[in-house]
Amino acid sequence: MAYCAKADILKRVDEDVLIDLTDDHGLGVLEENNLTSAISDADAEIDSYCQAHYSVPLDPVPDRITQLSADIAIYNLYSRRVDVVPEVREKRYNAAIRFLEKVAEGKLPLGADTPAATTTADTVDVEYNDRIFTRDKMSGF
Repeated sequence: MAYCAKADILKRVDEDVLIDLTDDHGLGVLEENNLTSAISDADAEIDSYCQAHYSVPLDPVPDRITQLSADIAIYNLYSRRVDVVPEVREKRYNAAIRFLEKVAEGKLPLGADTPAATTTADTVDVEYNDRIFTRDKMSGF
């Protein structure tokens, strides 16, 4: 399950721009596989930051994660197509990464609907027999 969809991307860029960023064959159409790949890469990057404190993939997906996934996916599309990513896209990507770094450090929560990762504590079971030698048993020797 992807964290964002084409509709989320289209809220942030015009369809013509999205076509330009995905159209590798010059047909003037959106190549869905390139868009899907950019979203998948964005989601994997998000998961890499969130896995320390949350079960991934996140389900349900918090709204903030959908926004971050869209911003990172757009950045990914630009970076595969042009040498210089537009400044606004670079800033949004960097802000997304800063947010995710704070999530990874446990300083920011993702949202109330996001389940916390289950952690298992390392425990040791110790079994022992009664002491063989005690002061009382050794008295008189």
